[in-house]
Amino acid sequence: MIAKQAGNSNTAFFVIPEDADDLFTLRRLIEAGDYVIADTTRIVKQEKEFGRPDKGERIKVRVSVRVEQIGLDSTVDRLRILGTITNSDNELVSKGIHHSLSVTPGDMITIDKDRKWQEVELRMLKSSGAGTSFILVAIDTQEAAVAKVSGTHVKVIPNIYSGQSGKRYQTKNVNLEVFFAETAKTVSSVLSENDRVVIFGPGETKRRFYNTLVEKFDVPKDRVQVADGVDVAGEDGVFVFLRSPAIKEVMESSKLAIVSGLLDRVMLMVNRGESKFAMGLKEVSEAAAIKAIESVVFSDSVFSSLDESTVVKLLNSIEAYGAKTYAVDSSTDIGMRVSSLGGIVAILRYSIR
Repeated sequence: MIAKQAGNSNTAFFVIPEDADDLFTLRRLIEAGDYVIADTTRIVKQEKEFGRPDKGERIKVRVSVRVEQIGLDSTVDRLRILGTITNSDNELVSKGIHHSLSVTPGDMITIDKDRKWQEVELRMLKSSGAGTSFILVAIDTQEAAVAKVSGTHVKVIPNIYSGQSGKRYQTKNVNLEVFFAETAKTVSSVLSENDRVVIFGPGETKRRFYNTLVEKFDVPKDRVQVADGVDVAGEDGVFVFLRSPAIKEVMESSKLAIVSGLLDRVMLMVNRGESKFAMGLKEVSEAAAIKAIESVVFSDSVFSSLDESTVVKLLNSIEAYGAKTYAVDSSTDIGMRVSSLGGIVAILRYSIR
């Protein structure tokens, strides 16, 4: 999340969400009564003196909306904000009418709470997206897949194929340098300033691609790492890596690795018969009421099965007393694990039962 104070105001911030995790954070930050300023489109119909209004023209306009409802549509990575227009930069758009804003990663909005932001709100705003993002490359001589891991969200780019046969004898003369260059261009297209690249796959192909990336595409050596232990390429290789022990060694600073470790701790406590954990909204709420939570992991699926405002209020109360909260995408392997455990899981400071 890119966040910057709006001028000298202590009530408003410019915000640009960068991924699905940031949309989760905005869902928790924005509440009814806040003002959201954003660029949007609206159909304007021209009234004719002796005739019906025309079909209207869709125009771009910047509006300020006083928030009444907010909802998360995780299936398309979108936050929907419904409210009343309080101001606009076009006189054809009237004040006082209802309007719906759609916020997706990359959109810039301004959030004005018309009050000083609370400490917990500022902490959530500044911590979201503060971790390092990773570019994963699962490659062999036949195919490669590139994926970007931001927070706990995984976006996989479709496979790139070399055209080489998997048979022992050569059936087609394939220039692997062209294949490497195409894959490297894909990596460069999604590589941001602080991202790290992790390359894995069977055989020595991963090391040859490493040389291409560093020597011909000028990616700094300290930002590229070759990982062993995952001998699968393509999209399957990406998901095998995300479930493997290698993720904790290579991506120990990432949210995904941290969440994976927390879930492993929960499973270990279940096997040992320990009770320093809570599953489901009821148990987590009881633990939150006595401030017993150390950290909590929740899946976006919890919003679809339970009242959003109730979940948001619970998560904000947990973070207010210093506990860590982590959102996960239910479409990923880790997200599905959390969803199967009631959509929300907490590790406790001490046993409460």
